[in-house]
Amino acid sequence: MQDSHRRDRNRRLMKAITIPTALALSAVLVAGCGSRDSDTAGGSNAKSCLDTSKDTIKIGSLHSLTGTMAISEVTVANATKLAVDQINAAGGVNGKKLEIVLEDGASDPKTFAEKAEKLISSDCVAAVFGGWTSSSRKAMKPKFESLNSLLYYPVQYEGLEDSKNIFYTGATTNQQIVPALDYLKQKGVKSLYLVGSDYVFPQTANREIKAYAAANGIEIKGEDLAPLGSTDFSTIVNKVRNSKAGAVFNTLNGDSNVAFFREYANAGLKAADMPVVSVSIAEEEVGGIGVQNITGQLTAWNYYQTVDSPANKAFVAAYKAAFGADKPTSDPMEAAYASVFLWKNTVEKAKSFAVADIQAAADGVSFDAPEGTVVVNGANHHITKTARIGEIRPDGLIYTVWDSGKPVNPDPYLNSYDWAKGLK
Repeated sequence: MQDSHRRDRNRRLMKAITIPTALALSAVLVAGCGSRDSDTAGGSNAKSCLDTSKDTIKIGSLHSLTGTMAISEVTVANATKLAVDQINAAGGVNGKKLEIVLEDGASDPKTFAEKAEKLISSDCVAAVFGGWTSSSRKAMKPKFESLNSLLYYPVQYEGLEDSKNIFYTGATTNQQIVPALDYLKQKGVKSLYLVGSDYVFPQTANREIKAYAAANGIEIKGEDLAPLGSTDFSTIVNKVRNSKAGAVFNTLNGDSNVAFFREYANAGLKAADMPVVSVSIAEEEVGGIGVQNITGQLTAWNYYQTVDSPANKAFVAAYKAAFGADKPTSDPMEAAYASVFLWKNTVEKAKSFAVADIQAAADGVSFDAPEGTVVVNGANHHITKTARIGEIRPDGLIYTVWDSGKPVNPDPYLNSYDWAKGLK
């Protein structure tokens, strides 16, 4: 019965992204001969098959449209399409219109790697926009490095990584996890229980959280990692309740969050007594969880639909006009949207679609994003981000209760924190 419900949900999610233009573009044939941008990576003889002789340039959109992560990733694909549509309406990039080749990573790292190789080697895209889980990113990373192509990765992650072939447009650790811990400490939290999915991001994030806690007098009452896609949290929630921790730090991903928070509410646990701070729940997931099960809980991100700025109001209006008035915006999709514009601005600065030229031109490239102005760090390929702690309200939206006041420079290896020295 559970598998039947999941298949039904996946069919609904696929229907949500049945955008005729995007689906038609996913069937684009491999471009023929013409003038090409040829790049050779350091340590790699791979050359790009990108065709620049035509009026259009192909880019890849690679997200989980099915599986446990579809609850989060479908909207990221939609936001990528919105950016492309807006760029094309304004004349394209270096005089070229963009074509999306849409692929489904199916919530499976191996599939992400296979589809990434297809997009680079067969579809000959200029860049790929996609991925969510760190497992999917790490599976794709060798493909982009060996084939010398570019991935724009839009989701917050655990840090301790950089690549000349990846631009990380979501938060790294010092732009999300560390500010969340600082906020809890400021609020007087003395102990934490760690709950997450059992894969790269939560495993590494919990190492970082435990190192921070040890240096800041915070007790870790317990830690549980559940397989990605788990839906039975009765035992874990019972352990959390009995721990009497001051707060829960949640690194669950995908639809496991639905099961966890429903069980949390059923157990009588409330935000006022034992708050949960989540780093992978955004507005899109709130609806699936049920706002009644999560009202008052906290999130750590860099963007919320409620950010009050002209750029964000325009973004929210455009997204709802394209995909439905009832569709919320969220941090990962905003980062995906910004990714396409950052790539565009870098290509135009370089006056080239070639990978090496984009890498050389990237430092200092900026975009007035819905979250605020973001700037690329050319040395580590991360971007500046404003840290925000939000509270989920009864209307299903998330409202900022604290922010960093200015963009935080990326420090993916936590070099500026003494407590993190053993994490390298």
